[in-house]
Amino acid sequence: MKVCVVGANGAFGTKHLEAIKNIEGVEVTALVGRDLDKLQSVAAEYNQPLVTEELEQALALEDLDAVILATPTQMHASQAIQCLEAGKHVLVEIPMADNLEDSRRLVDVQQTTGLVAMAGHTRRFNPSHQWIHNKIQAGELNIQQMDVQTYFFRRTNTNAKGEPRSWTDHLLWHHACHTVDLFQYQTGEVASKVTALQGPIHPELGIAMDMSIGMKVPSGAICTLSLSFNNDGPFGTFFRYICDEGTFIARYDDLFDGRENPIDLSDVAVSNNGIELIDREFFAAIREKREPNSSVRQCLSAMETLDRIEQELESDWSRGHACAG
Repeated sequence: MKVCVVGANGAFGTKHLEAIKNIEGVEVTALVGRDLDKLQSVAAEYNQPLVTEELEQALALEDLDAVILATPTQMHASQAIQCLEAGKHVLVEIPMADNLEDSRRLVDVQQTTGLVAMAGHTRRFNPSHQWIHNKIQAGELNIQQMDVQTYFFRRTNTNAKGEPRSWTDHLLWHHACHTVDLFQYQTGEVASKVTALQGPIHPELGIAMDMSIGMKVPSGAICTLSLSFNNDGPFGTFFRYICDEGTFIARYDDLFDGRENPIDLSDVAVSNNGIELIDREFFAAIREKREPNSSVRQCLSAMETLDRIEQELESDWSRGHACAG
């Protein structure tokens, strides 16, 4: 299977390329990015695939089967639609879009073309969260509360590698998207109630640097999510599952019980790398001609919940300004 990686020299483009090295039967035949010098050095590791700044040039390759998009959030929906309309399967990094309208448009195009279109909701694939999901599906656990912290120190526009970024990240449409989808995926329900608060807007970045989100599903399970770009300390997302049969703490691909005892995840999946596992699912779904876990259709409900949260944030902002006036 021949694949193109777009944004290949970015933080997550590199992670996908590393993951593909471990997957048999997949060949990287095109790299797309803004820095051709960096791309050329990467290309040396992949039998000199096509290197270009233009996605259109890669999509013109007749033998190209699939595209992985690791590009700025604002480009996700339009580029994913461009790939589908060119007849290529697509895996687009989280989120599939930064608004509900574009998310729905992408799902409509996928349904029309019948191609595989998958959103990079990696949390569904991390072995730590898979272990929890398997226990829930087996009837051995029920979630009472998910307490989640997503913390970064990002007062300047930098990426996960600490390098300057050409676009602005977003706590709600990017980082909260992981948890909103995971909460609904693990409970098997869509949030029936949401609450949200945000801190001051950064004068240069134009985004809120702190945010608090609450969700509840019809069965009664709740999720409490705290997000910050102001946290000076260990960064990342940390999940505490408070269940009727124990408490569990997930840190990316590692899982601990409530007393910090590690849980063996060696038999959960063929890899302990969530990025590799999501790529494996993408390629398997293409080969098997089926809908993948984390398809854009499946993830649309998360985008709908994010839209409701955004409306709650806008209402809170309006109420605050009305009181101030």
